[in-house]
This record gives sequence, C-alpha cells and structure tokens, in this order.
Amino acid sequence: MAARWATRNLRSRRARFISTAPASRLSTPEIVQMRNKLFTKEKERQLSLYPRIEKIEVKYVGKSHPGTLFVMNKALSTPYNCAMHLSEWHCKKSVLALVDGELWDMYRPLTKSCEIQFLTFKDENPEEVNKAYWRSCAMIMACVLKQAFKDEYAVTLIKAPEVPVISGAFCYDIVLDSRLDGWKPTEDNFCSLTKEAYNLIHKDLPFETLHVEAKVALEMFQHNRYKMDSIEQKASQNPEGIVKLHRFGDFVDISEGPHIPRTSFCFQYEVTAAHSLQTSQSESIRRFQGVSLPIHLKAHHTVWRRLRERAQRLGREEEDLIVSAAKEEEGTKEKTSLFPYSHCPSPSPLDSSGKRAQQQPTGPCQLPLLHDTPLWAEGLGK
Repeated sequence: MAARWATRNLRSRRARFISTAPASRLSTPEIVQMRNKLFTKEKERQLSLYPRIEKIEVKYVGKSHPGTLFVMNKALSTPYNCAMHLSEWHCKKSVLALVDGELWDMYRPLTKSCEIQFLTFKDENPEEVNKAYWRSCAMIMACVLKQAFKDEYAVTLIKAPEVPVISGAFCYDIVLDSRLDGWKPTEDNFCSLTKEAYNLIHKDLPFETLHVEAKVALEMFQHNRYKMDSIEQKASQNPEGIVKLHRFGDFVDISEGPHIPRTSFCFQYEVTAAHSLQTSQSESIRRFQGVSLPIHLKAHHTVWRRLRERAQRLGREEEDLIVSAAKEEEGTKEKTSLFPYSHCPSPSPLDSSGKRAQQQPTGPCQLPLLHDTPLWAEGLGK
C-alpha cells in the first residue's frame, strides 16, 4: 500500500517537472552541465545541514593496527580520510570500506561513530570489490557513449545491467537515434571509444556519491524517460524515497553503487562489442560491452587477448543466467526464449567479398557518426 502511494506521489511530481521543462531540446553538453550543477547544489545544501563541525569516533577493525581509533569530522570525513591516518598502502589499495558491516564508497562522508575496515582486490573473497569495479567501468563507458556522437544524433542512456563479473564483460544499454538503426560499429569505432575512456582514466577522477530525494533526481533526469522510470522504481522501493546518484568529473548517473575510489584504478580497458537487443518496443536498444582489469591485477597480453575475445559475447543479466542454467539442467537446447531480449548477431568483420575489411592504421576516425578525435589504434588495451 505504501509503495503504491509513493509511486502515485512520484508520478504527480514527475508531471510537474515535465510541465516546467524547457520546450526546446537541450544539447548533450547543456544536459551534462545542468545535471552537474544540480548535483553540486544539492551536495552543498546537504553540507549546510551541519553548520558546525561535530566529532565522531571511528574504530578501525582491520587486520593491521586493529583497534586504532580515529577522531573524524561528522558528514565531512570519509573512509579515505581514515585510510590516510593508517598508511599510504591503505590509501592506494583500498577499493571499498565496510562501515558497521555496510558497503561504503571511499569518498562517501561518514555520518556517525562507527567501526570501519577496508576491502581490496587481493582479499580472500573479493566479490563485492569486483562488482564495484565492473559497475564503475560501465559508468565510464556510459560517459564516453553519451558524448561520442555528434549533437544532431540523440543518444539516450538506459542503464548498466547487473551482469555478473564471471560473464566476462561489463555492459551499458543505450538507445541511439533512429537514423542510426543501420549503423554497425567497426573496430575503428571501438578503438576511438576506448581512447576516450583512457582519457577519463588518466584524469584520475574521484567517484562521488550523493543520496537525494526523488524529486531532485527527477529534476536532474527530466530529459530521459528511462531514467525517470528507474527513479520512480528505486524511490518506491526505498522507505524514505531516496535515490542514489554517483558522479565523476561532470558526469552524473543513477547507480546503487558502491563504486571504486577513482578512475585511475582502471589499467587495461577496452570497449569490445555492441549488440542489438530486440524488445517489444519500437526503439532499438544497443548493449555496448567492454572488459577491464585494475591497476592492481595486470595481465600478460596473451591473457588479455583471451579476455577481450570473451568480452565480445553478449553479456546477460544475472537472472537471465539463472534461468539459462535451469533450462540446461532440463536438457533443452532452446536459448532464444530464455531471455527478455533476443540476440541479433554482431556484424561480421569481413566485407562483401569475403576479405577482411580494410582499417585506417592512423589518423582521425573516418566514420561521420563519431566526433572527429585522433585514433591511435596501435597498443590500445595491450
């Protein structure tokens, strides 16, 4: 009953946001700037709720220096600030924090006295760390995709599907302008997207987190109906109607998190594939995929090549894999009906004559759909 009331209330607020939205379509840079400003404004508003600095006690319960007590600033200090009091190793290796047993972003402020420990890629059970890494890689790819196409082509971000790490690829679903329905990405395109991702990685941008009321999130994403539907759903599932946002640089997205501390935690990174997903809707959904390894887990180029090949296969969400496994146990070989999307095969790298398509070894990307950016194909992801 409460969930239905919350949904109705959100929909009424959503109608107000739509009615007050500007009639003209904003360009991608304008939308990015608008969301970034609203994120900063809300972050400053939340900080103003603590007019004076209050102290909290944070007890470290990790393996090294157990029982160490930190006196930190409420709503200002973060797990990363606590790590700074321990050692440089903790600052560089810590990916997530456990705050009173709850997973916590390294740059998310602490709001009460608590116990804390840190999680790394080398832990005995790095499952949650790996999930956070995959989630962050997908968000980096979403930022690249949103800004890669010329302004005349609409690019609508949908979501990063919860694809298990063992599937071999992180994913992000988008809807492209209908004029691009016949466009098939080439290796040059994937190299160009990968290069833009590396630009973000080398900027060493921190992932910020912000918990906001649904009305704030709806205002930020008023130009994206998929995100607005997601906000309504997430807010109705939260007792307080809160939605979690994350930002790195000036790119803001809806994400439950947690995320890795900084983009520089990525080392080997490559955008590998784009699959067409058919739904009952008229719009064509593309699932872009990639593979990455963190700076703490570097791989030899032969291993990386195998990971890259696996990441080109269609990534499936966790519930889809569960259904698939159940069907396989029953002995069926029918695959197409197991998933909400039917897979349209990726285009062959061969041209009509059966020969491998020619690629430009250097110089700017020749396809008109992507922004003209220098393309340095050699050595990417190796």
